[in-house]
Amino acid sequence: MSDVESLKAEIKKLSSRATTAKMNLHDFSEELPVNWADAPKVAQAVVDAYAALEAARKKLKELENA
Repeated sequence: MSDVESLKAEIKKLSSRATTAKMNLHDFSEELPVNWADAPKVAQAVVDAYAALEAARKKLKELENA
């Protein structure tokens, strides 16, 4: 498997994780104010997931343009 192919597979996994994190945040928001103190933790999971996805997409673009 080439670097590009393996990175595309990783992006699919990261995209799924990001979507799951987004949905967890959505579900969390619907339950507010219950467990409001967990908001930073839930939001940070979304930030981390999308940051990893964006970094992988940037790396893929660089590999494809090289």
